[in-house]
Amino acid sequence: MNWQTLVGTSIVLPMLAGVLTLLNMAAWRKLVVIASGVILTVVSLFMYAHGPFTLEPGLGQTNFKLDSLIAVLDFALLFFILFLGFKLKNKKIIILTILQIVPLAIVEFFHGESQSLAEPLFADQFSLMMVLIVSIIGSLICIYALEYMRIHEEHLHLEKSRQGRFFFFLLVFLGAMNGLVLSNNLLWMYFFWEVTTLCSFMLIGHDDTEVARENSQRALWMNLLGGVAFIFALLVLRFKGLPLEITSLLSGGKVAGILLAMALLCVAGFTKSAQVPFQSWLTGAMVAPTPVSALLHSSTMVNAGVYLILRMAPIYQDTLFGSYVAFFGAFTFIATSTLALSQKNGKKILAYSTIGNLGMIVACAGIGTPAAISAGILLILFHALAKGLLFMCVGTIEQKIGSRNIEDMRGLYAKMPKTTLITLLGMVTMFLPPFGALLSKWMVLEAAAREPLVVVMLALGSAFTVVFWARWAGLILSSTVETERVVEDQSILVRLPLLILVCAGVVFSFLVGKTYSAMVLPVIKTYYEKGFYLLSQGGVVNDIGAFSVYPLFFIFVIGLIYALRASKRVGARAYALPYMAGIGCSEGEKYGFKGPMNSFVSFCAANFYLNDYIGEKKLVTAINIVAIGILVVIMAGVFYSA
Repeated sequence: MNWQTLVGTSIVLPMLAGVLTLLNMAAWRKLVVIASGVILTVVSLFMYAHGPFTLEPGLGQTNFKLDSLIAVLDFALLFFILFLGFKLKNKKIIILTILQIVPLAIVEFFHGESQSLAEPLFADQFSLMMVLIVSIIGSLICIYALEYMRIHEEHLHLEKSRQGRFFFFLLVFLGAMNGLVLSNNLLWMYFFWEVTTLCSFMLIGHDDTEVARENSQRALWMNLLGGVAFIFALLVLRFKGLPLEITSLLSGGKVAGILLAMALLCVAGFTKSAQVPFQSWLTGAMVAPTPVSALLHSSTMVNAGVYLILRMAPIYQDTLFGSYVAFFGAFTFIATSTLALSQKNGKKILAYSTIGNLGMIVACAGIGTPAAISAGILLILFHALAKGLLFMCVGTIEQKIGSRNIEDMRGLYAKMPKTTLITLLGMVTMFLPPFGALLSKWMVLEAAAREPLVVVMLALGSAFTVVFWARWAGLILSSTVETERVVEDQSILVRLPLLILVCAGVVFSFLVGKTYSAMVLPVIKTYYEKGFYLLSQGGVVNDIGAFSVYPLFFIFVIGLIYALRASKRVGARAYALPYMAGIGCSEGEKYGFKGPMNSFVSFCAANFYLNDYIGEKKLVTAINIVAIGILVVIMAGVFYSA
């Protein structure tokens, strides 16, 4: 099987499978989703085993036909979104769509064609890693969604299932993301970029409630704003006589006028990855069914933004513009990590954590050194594994206890022991050594040594993440009374994706050196070969920060065994009703004390969330103003230099 077949299958197969799921039959849908997931996984592994394919001269007439097809689909997609804008009577959607149709027409018809003979699709180790993330994690989320959506629709008491439409957009999302990360031609990438925008709009508004419709429209117009920046970047490249192929742009280096196009592409990436001040579309997307949240945060939407920014990073490496990008990413990280501290909603904590980690990846792109790019690529991998897992865990917990409030998860281990342990492992992979996410963050701090303010923001933000992860982990393990532990019954369609992802997170962390050598080092070597970095900058070395990984794993395992043994030694005498200046008593499952007039007063223990100091109402406006100020400075600088 050649690479053309593999690439075509990874893009087209999930889209065809999505069409098949429109036949709204549960058994058929389950078969299609599972089969397509297995095939996608196998194809992505074959692609990775095949390795990067070398670009050759274009395929002549074939390429011309494909380019024409993409152009037709591009306009069809934009006119459909324009129709949605008129249907929804949303002026922002209408205006932002028109602002894309006009420059796209200029790029396609009135300013010549790209003279490059480079293929429209290509793969190196970075894009192949992204295909693995999209195909494997995305497929696991789709399989998880089979059982989740069955229960979800039972809860909504729907007379007619809407799962066919739901899985159609879920699977099209995967195909579009594979197309996006494999695109060499930026016009092709732009098409897939806007397909993901449409899919996210449809999925966020799936439940068709008032709040779902409101948040889906916000997601649509904010991402259309990024689409406007994207198409204007292509317009700048055409007017400057520059190619639209990524490989040609990277080979061309820092030519006149290219920074303006890169700045516009970065703005497009900022909106797609929900960087401040665009974060509200992603936090609002939490109203969607949990599989949508898992897909957006781990393997599709937000990764598209940081992929583009990181992919183009060598072009603006060692420039003032790059320093501002690093500052912007670091500011997003500390701002959203602070906001996460004030949250009780589990999905919102995960959302702000996602935005913050994406900000750190943006900072890596801005720093632009080999170590920073390496850390950014590793962060994408480990973040995708952890967030896909944690969102599915929260969805499973919510369906069991009827709440996503982390205070309601107190003592969860007694009710859902297996899911609790999987959730706990997912959390510790995000903030404890020697897991990959923390190792990657350590590499970022090392790489940012020349940017003191960036280092301070990244270090403080990392400290804040430890607080909210540790608080949440403590809640799910804690208990105020002795309760009988139950045997957790769970569908294999839910349990299998959770087990695969938690095992992958641990294994990839344990083999982080091998992961770096296989997935990251070849990308950095390519950049050296193209002359982006000098050997005097440290050379191409296999350096994973300052951690000795295996001794730390040994210490972690010893600590885990000790904690489990200690928990089993806790007997009934360790539990006592709280004393609140009254006689302790209980009513059913509620515990409290006898209060005034012999009335029952319920006891409630809760964490302090500092909403009056760092809550959304206090900080979001100020954060957005600062972020807009940084963006204005960035764009003013590149416009002036252009």
